[in-house]
Amino acid sequence: MTSPALAKPGNNGNPNNGKKMAAAVTAEAVMDHLQAFQDIADTHGDRAAGTPGYEASAAYVESTLQAAGYQTERQYFTFERFSVLESSLTVGSDPVDHIVMEYSPSGTVTGALESPAGVEGCAAEDWAGFTAGSVALISRGSCSFAEKSLNAAAAGASAAIVYNNTAGALNGTLGAPDPGYVPTVGITQAAGQELLAMDGATVTVHAVTELEDVETFNVLAETAKGRTDNVVMLGAHLDGVPDGPGINDNGSGSAAILETAVQLAKVNKLNNQVRFAWWGAEEEGLIGSWHYVEDLYYNSPEEIDDIATYLNFDMVGSPNYIIGVYDADESTYEAPVDVPEGSAATEAVFTDYFDSIGQPWVDTQFSGRSDYQGFIEVGIPASGLFTGADGVKTAEQVELFGGTAGVIYDPNYHTPADDIGNVDVEALEIMSKAIAHATITLAQDTSAINGERSAGKSGKAHPQGPLPTEEQPAA
Repeated sequence: MTSPALAKPGNNGNPNNGKKMAAAVTAEAVMDHLQAFQDIADTHGDRAAGTPGYEASAAYVESTLQAAGYQTERQYFTFERFSVLESSLTVGSDPVDHIVMEYSPSGTVTGALESPAGVEGCAAEDWAGFTAGSVALISRGSCSFAEKSLNAAAAGASAAIVYNNTAGALNGTLGAPDPGYVPTVGITQAAGQELLAMDGATVTVHAVTELEDVETFNVLAETAKGRTDNVVMLGAHLDGVPDGPGINDNGSGSAAILETAVQLAKVNKLNNQVRFAWWGAEEEGLIGSWHYVEDLYYNSPEEIDDIATYLNFDMVGSPNYIIGVYDADESTYEAPVDVPEGSAATEAVFTDYFDSIGQPWVDTQFSGRSDYQGFIEVGIPASGLFTGADGVKTAEQVELFGGTAGVIYDPNYHTPADDIGNVDVEALEIMSKAIAHATITLAQDTSAINGERSAGKSGKAHPQGPLPTEEQPAA
């Protein structure tokens, strides 16, 4: 295993404010952690939950934290792991490159290729006149892959082929097992265009899949200093998808909070305890973070109230990046979930920092589609940072951040090419320093979020009690 990265010479010995902490957390050190994850993936093939690569990744995180003075804890749980044992897709006798979607059922079906009247297959009327027994050819977009597969089944399709709506492979998930699915695979946009011109051709879809119970774990660590009744929590998922290094998704977030933890350990006084989490099985459905929250909810519900806010970091080094902040104040995007009070103030810690250094940023939807989902479900404020996954970069975003319009933020998202060469170091540095700044800022003062304050840097509640808070209104 790669040795833990050591603190770089010249780092501030007591980085106790935002400016010092941002200077202490360097892109070089974060890249050292990413190189360790890359070496692990090179040795083991991937870093997916429940695999030797995940175990080695966790051991690296633990040894790095322990060298910095932390005690670490593993929180074990089990999950159902989906595997594809074999698959093929042929048109006539010609093979077509494809990826079986996660949670697709097994099956071998042959039928005539047919597109629904509404190419995205998201509404019942899209399937009017569809021929039962045909293999459905559907465009990505507007609804989930699960909805597409269920709608195809309801229309009598024997299988579903979903083609991408942008360049690149389509490695999708149906979200969870469901007996209503038909065998479902993803193909590229180019392959989809070719098949659209072959309506009625004979297609065979073959997939052998399985679900098995697997044990894995979260890695947890917290500062010994600071109030335990006003905890600031940071998290990033440590696991990657099978068959790839998972360096941007999400070695980048894991490495950034790891280096932040290393540097935070040097701070002499903290008002609020900081807890770090490296989640397992995020790629299997946010399972590790949900396990953590549910364990608190059912076994230690009083500890939920002790968490002042949760910061989430899932992909912070995308090659065609944006500097995105979860839009907790809904100033750009209406959230499809309830946004806990205090989340907008958490968002402002990031946006105020970016504004103070002249760094452009954009809102990304507060969707709940990452490891903050469980936290906001129990009312814990949250926000986070994101450089983009499979969304398409706009010309307006190119004006702000450079890169290429019309191309997804990470063309190697969920592919074997998500390696250390897939990381934009400039984006990683911008985001890592923002994470560092936010961590020490909230470690000293969360009064804007929940009113809680301390007297100086005493690490104790202020004798005059909390301050009133004024949540920022939605735009």
